[in-house]
Formats: sequence, C-alpha cells, structure tokens
Amino acid sequence: MFRLITFLILCFSATTLFAQNQRRVIDSLNTLVQSSTGKNKAALLASLADEYINISGDTAMQYVSKALHAAKKYSDKKTEAKALVIQGTIEKNRGAFPEALEHFLESLKITEALGLDENLARTYNSIGIIYKKTKRWDEALEYYKKSNKLALEHEQFKAASYTYNNIGTIYLEKEDWDAVEAYYDSAVMYAEKADDSRAMATVLYNMGDLYRAQKKYDRSLAVSIRCLKYDKANEDKYGMFMSYFQIARVYEEMRLMELSAKYTDSAEQVAIAAKMNRERIDLYGWRSNVEERLENFEQAFDYYRKSRMLRDTMLTETTARQISELQTQYETEKKEQQIALQQSELSRKNFIIFGISGILLLAVLSGYFAYSRYKLTQQAKLQKAILQQQELATQAVIEAEERERKRIAGDLHDGVGQVMSAARMNMSVISNEIPFANDDQRKAFDKAMALVDEGCREVRNVSHTIMPNALLKTGLASAIRDFVQKIDHRVLEVNLYTDGLDERLPSNIEIVLYRVVQECVNNVIKHSGANTLDITLVKDEDGISITIEDNGKGFDLNEARKKEGVGLQNLQTRINYLKGTIEWDTAPGKGTVVTIHVPQTNIS
Repeated sequence: MFRLITFLILCFSATTLFAQNQRRVIDSLNTLVQSSTGKNKAALLASLADEYINISGDTAMQYVSKALHAAKKYSDKKTEAKALVIQGTIEKNRGAFPEALEHFLESLKITEALGLDENLARTYNSIGIIYKKTKRWDEALEYYKKSNKLALEHEQFKAASYTYNNIGTIYLEKEDWDAVEAYYDSAVMYAEKADDSRAMATVLYNMGDLYRAQKKYDRSLAVSIRCLKYDKANEDKYGMFMSYFQIARVYEEMRLMELSAKYTDSAEQVAIAAKMNRERIDLYGWRSNVEERLENFEQAFDYYRKSRMLRDTMLTETTARQISELQTQYETEKKEQQIALQQSELSRKNFIIFGISGILLLAVLSGYFAYSRYKLTQQAKLQKAILQQQELATQAVIEAEERERKRIAGDLHDGVGQVMSAARMNMSVISNEIPFANDDQRKAFDKAMALVDEGCREVRNVSHTIMPNALLKTGLASAIRDFVQKIDHRVLEVNLYTDGLDERLPSNIEIVLYRVVQECVNNVIKHSGANTLDITLVKDEDGISITIEDNGKGFDLNEARKKEGVGLQNLQTRINYLKGTIEWDTAPGKGTVVTIHVPQTNIS
C-alpha cells in the first residue's frame, strides 16, 4: 500500500510540473509575439493556439485566426497548413466534424504540395479521427496507418504514440482484443519515449475502455483514475469529461450507483463549463437509460429532456414527436400513480378541492409571469429608445464637428489665404516701384516678404490638417498615406499597408476613420517614445479592419482611462458612431496595439 501511495504521489507531482511548465511556455510565447513580426510572428501565434487547444477552445480559436491572417499576409504556407490543422482540431473538439474535416483536407493539400512529410503525420491522424467519429472505420484505419508510418520514419515518438493508440481504438470497435492490446502496448512505449503526459493520458483512457469492455472493472478503474489525474494536471477539459464518464460507466456496470452518480455529475459540470454539447448529449442519453432501468422515471425523463434540448440546439430540425410521446408516457404513468395514491388516502371531495386549488395557483402564477414579461418588454423598449437618442446625439455632434472643420478650413483657405496672397502680390509690386535707400531697407523688406510667405504656408497647412484635400479627392488610403509621409522617418519609421480600399467609402466613414487614425498616430508621437509604427488597413467581405501597432513604452490602460479618459473616450465615441469596435492591447514596457473593426453591414 505504501508503494502504491508513493507511486500515485510521484505521478501527480509529475503531471502538476507539466502543467506549470506549459504555463511558462505560454507566457514565453506571449512575450515573443509582442516583439516579433512577419513569418516569425505567424508561427508563434500558431504555437500559442496549439498550447491553448485543451485549455480554452475560444482562446485557441482567437490565436489561430490571427495566425492564419498573418500567414496569408506574409505567404507563409507552412504556418498556414499548421494553423488549419489546429483550427480543425478545435472544431473537432466542439463536435463540428464536417467543418473540421474540411480544414484538415485543406491543410493536407498544402502540406503535400510543399513536400513536408514530417508534418503530414499529424494531418493524417486528424483526418483519421474524424472518420472514426463518423464511424467510417476502414477509412479511419487507412489514415491512421499512413500517419503511423511517417511518424516512425521521422522518429516523432509523440505522434507515433497517438497513432498506435488510435489504431487500437479501431480494433476495439471490431472487438479484436489481441490487436487492441498489442497496439496499446506500443502506444504506451512511445508515449514514455516522448515523455509526453498528454499522450499517456490518451492511452490510459483507451486502456480503461478496453478493460471495461472485457469486464475487468478493477483494472479499468485503476487506469481511468490515473488518466483523470493527468487530465486535471494538463487542464484538459475534454479529457477530464471523458475520464469522469468512463469511471461513471464502470461503477454503473458494477452496480455502485452512488459512485456512478457522483462521477456523472462531475462529467456534467466539466462539459457545461467547456461548452461540450455533443458530449453532454451522450452523457444525458446514457444516464437516462440507466435511470429508466432502475425505474426512476422522473430522473430518467429529466436526463432525456436535457439530452433532447441540447440536440435541438445543435440540429436545425428536432424530433418533437418522439419527445412528445415519451413525455405523454411519463405523465400518464405519473398520473396513474397519483390517482392510486389519492384513492387510497383521500376522498373524492379532497381531490376536487386540491385540483381547484392547483388551478387557482396556476392562474395566479400565469398572471404574475405575464405581468413580469410585459414589464421587461417595456423596459427593453425604453432602453432601446434611450440608446437610439444617444446614437442620434453622437451622430449630430460628430457631423456638426466635421461641418465646422470644413467651414473653418474653407474660411482659412478662401478668406485668410486669399488676403495673404493678395498682400504678397501687392508687396511684390511695391518692391519694384519704390527705390530703397540702402541695403538695410532691402533686407528689412525681404524679411517682411518672407514672413508673408510663411503665413501663407501656415494657413494652407492648417487648412489641409483640418480637412485634407487628399481625403476629399482620392479617399481614405491616400489621405492617411499623405499624412504619414509628413512624419519625420528619422524619428518614427511608419510602415503603412492597405488592401481592398481601391473604391471610395461613404464620406462620413472615411472622415471618422481618418480622424481616428490621425488621433492614434498623434498619441504615438506624443506619448509612446516608439521608433517604429505599423499601420494596416484592410477592407474585405467582413468589413474594414485597422491595426495600429507601435514598439513604444506602452501604458496602463485602466490608469489612462481614469486620468486622461477624454482622448480614449473620443476614439470610442467615433467608432461607436460607425457601430464598430475598438480595442487596446497594451501594458507598461509592452508597446501598444489598437485594433478597429467596422462590420460590412454598417458600411453603406
């Protein structure tokens, strides 16, 4: 017993150390991403997504989307192929098998074209998993064996472990027990060679499944509980769910129903937290059948209802008739039991009184809920009206501001500018008509002429700053390019990339986006201390995306909002006017990234 306890402590310590190491890897990758550019940044983003696959599917999807965008931007096909596999894996974990298979096959096409044999192993294995999930055993076996062959050729021990394990699961479905054990033994051997706790957890789960199928319950529980410890240390939500579910099924087959229910509840909590709806359907369906066999009809129906509600969410068309039939059967049995109990304990008069009381109670509750719904509806309408008024007020302020800018720019150009030009012309005529007594008078007059020229230039510059001619004549991209070209590149090197802005946008959108970019660039010049600034403007089918990234000293966003919230609030207000979004990613010593997106539906 002492040796067993010592062994379990060592296993837990090792898996806990792995989780800590993984967190350090994620922190290191995040640090490197902030200082990287080009293909290197795309590869680091893909690696971050890979690390988050079993921790947070939503976070992993955010990073893989950024990796795909960067890989396509810099024509990095290798990273694009890897990112597609990661995206497919996330979708596979969510149960979106058709979408996952589409991305795996797209990655396979790129990888084969590049001749990257060592990267094909993972892609083949992923395709095999999809075919297995859809019960296409022979096709799954074909791709698993392709993956295994390449993994062994390139001494990829982790990949070899996974493929041996997956081949074993196919033979498990075919009930070829000798083949299953042989492949699982190979999977354990290569997982140990790779020193990979995730691969070991995967094999342990399937070994538990094998022992359960063979009714070797003690052995199944031992490896499943060990697997669960790996899953917890790895923060593998999907693995935790499967291990809890496995243990619950073993205890149910051993007729230890309290323990089975305990692990069923744990599996359900993990699945809800990780949004694993397909897995919850399987769990609820299985538990409903168990409760029905135990004649716990109320619990059976409750689990069945949960399963059906989830299935309705995932599928566009439900099987309402079957639900209705099961519910009718359940209600009939329940009513028969109630009638029998009432006939033995109560008189017919008491039953009628009870029924009337119930109807009155339902009527009161119905009235209360109806009033509550009406009240919530009115509150929603009022809130909507308030928001509409706020939007109209914001729109009026911004439009009035731009009209005033145009008026002032026009007055400066057509009024003050013309007066200054006329003065310059008159002074030039005077210089030709009046003889100067000496050189000092000539120099004084030339200085006056120079001041008039400088005044003309200042009027023109101020006029163009308030309302740039490039924005009015050629559009947003040209106006921003004209603006950044005036910045001294010896102090701040500005890299501008635009795509999809060949056609003009509505003038109000161009003006607002120009003002936002102008304000962000001015903030970088005034406050960041940066020497490099990257500006990206892209218009595609999703809308307009703008990224402004500097390598400056960054700032505390919360403190900035408290102390100097007006500047940030002005930017937010202008983007809200376009019904878009603006986000800041910054911290002291980290640099700043401003991300703006205006959906296509709001561009008209």
